Amino acid sequence: MDVLVILIPASLGLGAIGLLAFYWTMRSRQYEDPDGDAARILRTDYDDAPPNG
Repeated sequence: MDVLVILIPASLGLGAIGLLAFYWTMRSRQYEDPDGDAARILRTDYDDAPPNG
């Protein structure tokens, strides 16, 4: 039971770090263009595509 004294604050701290990271991504607008990302993944006109053979 003594290990809970370490694990509970550690898990709360890690959860707080994850929540802060999520808020940071929201404030830096990383989720701003989901429709553009969905269309961009289907494009085939990239320069690094292997040549058809």
